Amino acid sequence: MTVVYEFPEKAYYGKVMPKNKVYAYANPRTRIIELFVREVDKITWDYKLSPQTLNVPASSFVKEIQVITIDLKGSNLNYDVLKTIDKAIPSPLFFVMRAKRKFRYTAAYKRQSEADKSKWVLSEYFTSDWIKQSQEKQPLPLVLNLKVLYEILIKNLISIKPASKESMEEFIARVERIGIKQREADKLQVRIRREKQYNRKVELHMQLGNLKDEIAVLSR
Repeated sequence: MTVVYEFPEKAYYGKVMPKNKVYAYANPRTRIIELFVREVDKITWDYKLSPQTLNVPASSFVKEIQVITIDLKGSNLNYDVLKTIDKAIPSPLFFVMRAKRKFRYTAAYKRQSEADKSKWVLSEYFTSDWIKQSQEKQPLPLVLNLKVLYEILIKNLISIKPASKESMEEFIARVERIGIKQREADKLQVRIRREKQYNRKVELHMQLGNLKDEIAVLSR
């Protein structure tokens, strides 16, 4: 079950982000701008989790964590919208998406490129289930530095747990491999339902079984 956070008042920022400001920094294509118009009602830069607001030191590439709230016009948001906001703000982001008196957390693991520190690398996006606004909240965990806090926030969105001595980068890579294998398995299941030839269907079932075995191994 996803932990629901009570972000501290001292970290409150509460600044509305005009969409055109995001466009100016990220320079999105017309298709992306249309997604913003169609799916996003309002973007608010709600909290700055920083050494000054949390009394927790920065570490590595995590100098601050920005909590961005997106009020949706419907119930869905294309991840290209989040990628655009991530591109516009050179800092780790944690999104709160609100719709119909519910909210959900979403974030990609965002780190500086080892080859070029001026560039940022994004993992795939991880998303919680929808949560009722009335659900009880917990304070942020006590941590040694902001990088540890950031990793906890991301892990809270992922159903499997890191292996012993597995780095965050290794964990995220493993989770992404599971996602790739799961999508392959989903496509295979569709092909199996449509396949008419018995022999071909048996072959596809064998491939599906192998994929499920790989997913099980990766998920341990």
